[in-house]
Amino acid sequence: MSKNKGAVRIEGAFQSGKALITFLTGGDPDVVTTEKLIRVMEEEGADLIEIGIPFSDPVAEGPVIQDADERALAAGTTVDDLFAMVARLRTGGEGGADGVGGVDASDGERGLTKPLLFMTYYNPIFTYGLERFAAKCVESGIDGLIVPDVPYEESGEIKDVFEPHGIAIISMIAPTSDERAVMIAKEAEGFLYCVSSLGVTGIRSEIGTTIGGSIEAVRVASDIPCAIGFGISTPAQAAEMAALADGVIVGSAIVRIIAEHGSESEAPVREYVRAMKEALRTV
Repeated sequence: MSKNKGAVRIEGAFQSGKALITFLTGGDPDVVTTEKLIRVMEEEGADLIEIGIPFSDPVAEGPVIQDADERALAAGTTVDDLFAMVARLRTGGEGGADGVGGVDASDGERGLTKPLLFMTYYNPIFTYGLERFAAKCVESGIDGLIVPDVPYEESGEIKDVFEPHGIAIISMIAPTSDERAVMIAKEAEGFLYCVSSLGVTGIRSEIGTTIGGSIEAVRVASDIPCAIGFGISTPAQAAEMAALADGVIVGSAIVRIIAEHGSESEAPVREYVRAMKEALRTV
């Protein structure tokens, strides 16, 4: 299976050691802050950045990200706002009337180069229109999507629309079935999102290592990079999980920092991402 443009860019994030994948909710507490924090994450070594599209019923999320979605929606954040933000990040400039096709910024801000993903649910994509959503992803500079409420067996409709546009659809596996993980891995693209434990997202004091068995099985069948997410919040946990996989995904811990500091989150997020990246360099 030939790899599309988005998948190639995403896999490139795993070529220089263990990858740090960071997540934040778009528009929490506002789009301006989100834009600044994404730049901070790239500067401090994030290899790939996930932007959550706020949704009223985020079934895979724990309380921390649910609350962030509510704050972002209350602030009036829309899908178009986030497309416009991504376009500005990519061009280093200000978007046009529709938020894309930016021009060089007057302050000389450079364009973001790391792969960017949207983490969203099927409803916002369907409501926006699949073809229109895919076209906007290309126009703004999104490389891939994670859609946690669409299982592998039902993902064909999304893939049929997005893959021809060069947008990767990231597959997820849980630590419950090595056989199913192998089946998914054979058709996965970009990277395989390996869920560390059952349940919703959120910070955990301890993370099980049973996902390691699924990753070992996947590696026999595919060379796709594997990244572990759900629950990782400390440098020690990041290093432990990175020893099992090609990268780690950190979300709720960052979102909690943003909840505590709001529009003043830049310094604490910078410090946190730097510490997590340093932990991965030791593995």
